[in-house]
Amino acid sequence: MAEEHQSVEVPRVKLGTQGLEVSKLGFGCMGLTRAYSDSVSEDVGISIIRHAFHKGVTFFDTSDVYGNKTNEILVGKALKQLPREKVQLATKFGYENLDSTCIKINGTPKYVRSAIEASLKRLDVDYIDLYYQHRVDTSTPIEDTMSELKKLVEEGKIKYIGLSEASPETIKRAHAVHPITAVQMEWSLWTRDIEELIVPLCRELGIGIVPYSPLGRGFFGGRGVVETMPANSFLPYFPRFQVQNLDKNKTLYLKIEKLAEKHGCTPAQLALAWVLHQGDDVTPIPGTTKIKNLDSNIGSLKLKLGEEDLKEISDAVPINEVAGDPLPESLSKFRWKFGDTPPKGSKVST
Repeated sequence: MAEEHQSVEVPRVKLGTQGLEVSKLGFGCMGLTRAYSDSVSEDVGISIIRHAFHKGVTFFDTSDVYGNKTNEILVGKALKQLPREKVQLATKFGYENLDSTCIKINGTPKYVRSAIEASLKRLDVDYIDLYYQHRVDTSTPIEDTMSELKKLVEEGKIKYIGLSEASPETIKRAHAVHPITAVQMEWSLWTRDIEELIVPLCRELGIGIVPYSPLGRGFFGGRGVVETMPANSFLPYFPRFQVQNLDKNKTLYLKIEKLAEKHGCTPAQLALAWVLHQGDDVTPIPGTTKIKNLDSNIGSLKLKLGEEDLKEISDAVPINEVAGDPLPESLSKFRWKFGDTPPKGSKVST
């Protein structure tokens, strides 16, 4: 296995073409306030963020919706113990309501304004480096949303604008209003549907790509295979982790496990290294609640994979052999394939 005690230098990369520089590996903070496993205490959460920073990870990702708005508060407290100017803070807006009975996305200018003010207060910061529309409001023209975001840039409340799970057409229309710095999408060995349209478009427009769930929600770390899922985990709601599908998907994990032995690393490190090798404009944001897993993720940066290696790893997880959809049905309609908005000029509430 890769030796975790060895120091690993985390490279710096340009995300997009607007000037944002981040660590090649980011940290997704969502799981610190309960998601796929139990929440951690505030002290532990802060210590994990501090540890990541001191290891060279400076790009931290949260959202106003994570942990029912508590995640931003936790991240904000951690930032008080770090040099703010050396941290790249990303957060998101868009979910006006997210529960089992109703999911409402709001991208109206009025909501954008209220969301940023609330996030700045919870985070207790003067500005946010990268502000994403978390999901696309399919009833509001993207030009209306972007016009308000552009104002926030001009006011210094945000430095750069991002989109998450937006369709190609929405990305193009948004970019025409104000340059998009990054697009955040699910991208991992078993979720690769952005490779045909989204990735080429981002490269054509000079937009960085931030893969979330680069370890398949922990699957390539052994979650549900060699490691049991926590009792209150959300994962059983995801089709790929349901018993009938998980039994089939275990064979894919075992293939990666075998390849990881060949490369002298863990399956999680190999899966993450595969994402890291997809381009200099790709900055994945794996999350974890354990320092040892964080160190392991950073260790994946030591792996050097050639074209043949990457192909062998890709071929080990044929997409047509992955059992189950990536998301529960209630969330699938908010993915990028459905992320179009009405034409500019359509009448919407503000």
